[in-house]
Amino acid sequence: MSFTLDNTRMTDRALDIANRVETFVRETIAPYEKDTRKTSHGPTDALANEMKTKARDAGVLTPHILEGGDHLTHLETAAVLIRSGLSPLGPVACNVAAPDEGNMYLLGKQASPELKERFLEPMVRGEMRSAFFMTEPAEDGGAGSDPMMMQTTCKMDGNHWVINGRKTYITGAEGAGLGIVMAKSDDGACMFLVDLPDPAIRIERVMDTIDSSMPGGHAVISIDNLRVPASQMLGQSGEGFRYAQVRLSPARLTHCMRWLGACIRANEIASDYANRRMAFGKPLVDHEGVGFMLAENLIDLKQAELMIYWCADILDTGVLGTAESSMTKVAVSEALMRVADRCVQVMGGQGVTGDTIVEQVFREIRAFRIYDGPTEVHKWSLAKKIKRDWKKAQGL
Repeated sequence: MSFTLDNTRMTDRALDIANRVETFVRETIAPYEKDTRKTSHGPTDALANEMKTKARDAGVLTPHILEGGDHLTHLETAAVLIRSGLSPLGPVACNVAAPDEGNMYLLGKQASPELKERFLEPMVRGEMRSAFFMTEPAEDGGAGSDPMMMQTTCKMDGNHWVINGRKTYITGAEGAGLGIVMAKSDDGACMFLVDLPDPAIRIERVMDTIDSSMPGGHAVISIDNLRVPASQMLGQSGEGFRYAQVRLSPARLTHCMRWLGACIRANEIASDYANRRMAFGKPLVDHEGVGFMLAENLIDLKQAELMIYWCADILDTGVLGTAESSMTKVAVSEALMRVADRCVQVMGGQGVTGDTIVEQVFREIRAFRIYDGPTEVHKWSLAKKIKRDWKKAQGL
């Protein structure tokens, strides 16, 4: 028995797009997994652009955004993005990778028509990458899981804002054409759309990290007297966190979608290995310890899929779904970590090599447990909600 996704609740248009994405990723993109242009800081822009060209030709570039700018529902998006994740390179090729996918969603919801034309449309066409400048270095006492600790400042000077500060773990900053920069004014958090590169934004270094699937890697950034026209603020001064919340829950969920696809593929590889590899007179799968691990993978994969669909249904009602996306992010990231770990274990020594994507998927999922809030922060947030709800119920 192999793992199968539940298609019964999907629309015909979503399944059509999803099937085309799956065929493209398996047949066209998977062979790139051995390409030497895959580096420790992610695929090079030359590789990414080559794959995007093939996706454009196949009609699966930015497949979750329809002609005319309409967006698939969150549930429909799940069908598509899970398939894109069947290769670590699939989301990049199809232009649905983080942080671009989340940034496109935010701009589609909140940007003015002028800013959409200038920044969103080139991103949808796959001609521009973006970066989201939020997290700050711990040594500066800056914002991490607690955004209220933000140290980067912005001050009005004529018809421009002047921004100063440092950022870290900025995914894709190297090579990006758009930066979405978070800073604080006297009114509170603010969000700016910034043309990149800009001499006032300096990449101090691109860090060596456990994951390697995102173009540009993760950078430490210095911002020194960056001048941004007031027209490039998203919304009003002090509204930055409100706009960040618009992006947050869907971005958590699309992370879950893409990495579910990666674990489905890793489980396929591990299952194939276990059925072919002989040990002690029989295939590995016939040894109960191995067979049980693969059975547990099917259980975790199905639970992760159903959590994603449940949260997508919540978001499709129009609510923020903050608590629901926290629960889903915890459940899915922890379940997929178990799946990835078992895949490595089933394959033994072969599982820790780069001969298959299993080793990379394991690394990527480990990082996923940190991205968009570590498990502990989400549980803490949910515990606070439990207390608030209890006090409300008691009339306190």
